[in-house]
Amino acid sequence: MANSTIASAAELKRHLFYETSHSPALADLVGYEKAKDIIDFCFIANPYYPTPEMLGDLQHNLANLIKSYPSSSPLMSQKNLAAVLHVSPEKLIIGNGATELIVLINTTLIDRIAVPIPTFGEYIEKLRDQRDAELYPLDPDRGYRLRLPDYLDWVHRRNLKSLLIINPGNPTGQFIPLDEMVDFMNAASDLELVIVDESFIDFSGDPIPSLLPLAERFSNLLIVRSMSKHCGVPGLRLGYCYSGNLYLLNRLRRFIPTWNLNTLAEYFLSLLPKTDAAYHEGRRRLIADVAWLYAALQSIPGINVYPTGANFVLFKVKSGMTAGDLQLHLLSDHRMYVRDCSNKVGMDNRHIRVASQGREKDARLVEALRALVP
Repeated sequence: MANSTIASAAELKRHLFYETSHSPALADLVGYEKAKDIIDFCFIANPYYPTPEMLGDLQHNLANLIKSYPSSSPLMSQKNLAAVLHVSPEKLIIGNGATELIVLINTTLIDRIAVPIPTFGEYIEKLRDQRDAELYPLDPDRGYRLRLPDYLDWVHRRNLKSLLIINPGNPTGQFIPLDEMVDFMNAASDLELVIVDESFIDFSGDPIPSLLPLAERFSNLLIVRSMSKHCGVPGLRLGYCYSGNLYLLNRLRRFIPTWNLNTLAEYFLSLLPKTDAAYHEGRRRLIADVAWLYAALQSIPGINVYPTGANFVLFKVKSGMTAGDLQLHLLSDHRMYVRDCSNKVGMDNRHIRVASQGREKDARLVEALRALVP
């Protein structure tokens, strides 16, 4: 890659970070053609799903789908999704990405909310006023572990009625076991709203340690998930929320736009029930890949690796170059793109997040890191 390309990439990255805390898309940095030749470890998506057969099905029907209006009723899509989640379809809201739902939740349901940091930036940035977020810093020396009893005590002392938990955490990867989450929900019954973002929970274990099957027990629980992550379709913009509290859901439904899902997204959802076995096979395969990646990264002396329950791994560069330096070296010298977490509130400039892209590509990343941060 030419030096001029590296310079322009750095400039564009700085420019985009003025507008958002999200890392720039690889295509924004190098263009769509060059992006095809670079391994993207930055954006988190399941490499084993959709299956090649599903992609062929979507391609075969593309001309008809883009010439058709999506449904004005979400019911069929809710039924297709509910069939693989084993939940009630009427208690699902499907969004144009989880971000659409996060914005709606923030502007419709939230006055003040407790947010552990570092976190996924949308939960802070898309509040009506960012000062409505009461930030709860996680300790890097404890692996950014969220200790739930301490967190709840802090929330009560500040007289807050709403809080956020991302489990596993993003960008930290920290995972809270299901039994601890259930104990927490029982202890937090006096709160008005508990948002639990489970966008990565499918990679935390087998069976999946989700609160979804228990949602009816907690009237203040609202579960949010991004399908970009566990289904590997970020371009389709699919996410959903679920709650046993219909009153809560109906407050949100009033503001969901008609036709908020496009026909490609709807058609993809229709493929879920008959491909569910393939999905879980790929999910288990990715769990094994992440375990391999985590162990391999731990063998590199120049980085400190944090435990993960997600399909990505966070590590800290111990000395020498910053995360930004390492990101650019990997991009220019090894044609790999990783997530520099320097702009995450609550983190310093030495943290990198890498999403597993399959064993072969992960092994190439590990070898590159051995050369750069020995």
